[in-house]
Amino acid sequence: MSGIVIAPSVLAADFDRLADEIVAVVEGGADWIHVDVMDGHFVPNLTFGAAMIETAERAVDVPIDVHLMVERPEQYFDEYVDAGADILTVHVEATTHLHRQLQRVRELGVKAGVAINPGTPLSAVDAVWGAFDLLLVMSVNPGWSGQRFIPESLDRLRSARKRIDDLPEGSRPWLEVDGGITADNAAEVVRAGVDVLVSGSGVYGGDDPAARVSVAGSRPRGRDRSDRCHSRRSVSHQWSALRRVVGRPATGHAGARLRVARGHHGPVCRHRAGRRHQR
Repeated sequence: MSGIVIAPSVLAADFDRLADEIVAVVEGGADWIHVDVMDGHFVPNLTFGAAMIETAERAVDVPIDVHLMVERPEQYFDEYVDAGADILTVHVEATTHLHRQLQRVRELGVKAGVAINPGTPLSAVDAVWGAFDLLLVMSVNPGWSGQRFIPESLDRLRSARKRIDDLPEGSRPWLEVDGGITADNAAEVVRAGVDVLVSGSGVYGGDDPAARVSVAGSRPRGRDRSDRCHSRRSVSHQWSALRRVVGRPATGHAGARLRVARGHHGPVCRHRAGRRHQR
């Protein structure tokens, strides 16, 4: 399990101190930061935009994995890459011209991903194998943080792993899973063949209600510095539990963000240094 990438989802973080919560998990060894963009149309919720991506990009020097749960995702590509995205993932259900959009993402110098909902067959991506760098299998219906993992997703992940392994070496995308991932099910999900675990509530959801995240923004503002420290301890506890399950070391790993995951053909953030220099 040593090659597993963990990508905490900031959908479950405290938006009042987002940068601090992002730093907390990266200091604990997170490989990527996962940002969910929702438009209120493709999914009912409305979250995030370029400003949130830029906040993450400025806070830490790890890849920013952006999941576009939006209609007409192509209208956001340039803006989000400029904001700091290293991976742009579009839903097969959200665009008519999938191949064209994947090509456009790669032309912008970042990794292209394809996401599929629980009700979408894996065959939906058969025509574009080789055109993307990451396959995201949703293990919940997208739109909200804190949902329970759909058990049938394990079979879908195994099937996706087999399809990927049957591809020529050098053209195999990462296999990512998002939805209901916790320390209780992470090991079983990893055995199904995933490369990247996205976890929101499983990382940021502590036992203390004051340390849990309110996606609706209902938590009180203006907490003092001692509450911030408590939040960091809670995040650290949840993160440590997940990290132990997948066999990850207890400290950070400076080179992990450039690790080539199983069967993949290149690092994520090849353009990041240049972009930072231009700012």
